[in-house]
Amino acid sequence: MTMPLANGTWVADPSHSSVEFVVRHLGLSKVRGRFHEYTMALEVHDSLAESSVIATIDLASIDTGDADRDEHLRSIDFFDVANEPTMTFASTSIAVDDGAYQLLGDLALNDITRAVAIDVEFHGTEVSPVDSRVRAGFSGYAEICRSDFGIEFDVPLHSGRLMLGEHVAIELEMQLHRS
Repeated sequence: MTMPLANGTWVADPSHSSVEFVVRHLGLSKVRGRFHEYTMALEVHDSLAESSVIATIDLASIDTGDADRDEHLRSIDFFDVANEPTMTFASTSIAVDDGAYQLLGDLALNDITRAVAIDVEFHGTEVSPVDSRVRAGFSGYAEICRSDFGIEFDVPLHSGRLMLGEHVAIELEMQLHRS
């Protein structure tokens, strides 16, 4: 199976892409955040087996809309940015089944690496009228358990719930162009 893109390196356009996450707070509502600084490259080859993705996220660029919370998330309680400033993802395989893609790879966070599956939807390509470059669009979704990456900070609540949900949804919107 081949990729529906021309061979070469395709990189994320940060002004038209996003790396976001969602976690339940107090068991009541979802808190959303995003990372503003990241790189992502898709190496397209003649087959899916030869193609790969690598991404690096600058954890200090976290933004949840609350400066105090962001500073706490950068601390040793969560990301320990002083010692582990980045999170990385390196694909191990790309699979497609009836048009639905799955990206399997290793996610490294807090000096812990775990296998993660990202469900990917390909939105096609289009030539940008601004710069005449071919653009490709993808959406991705994964769910991880924060404790799998050493993020154990929590506060038990009177209801028996925990302050933070164990599961964190990762939502990606990527617009790529050939570099």
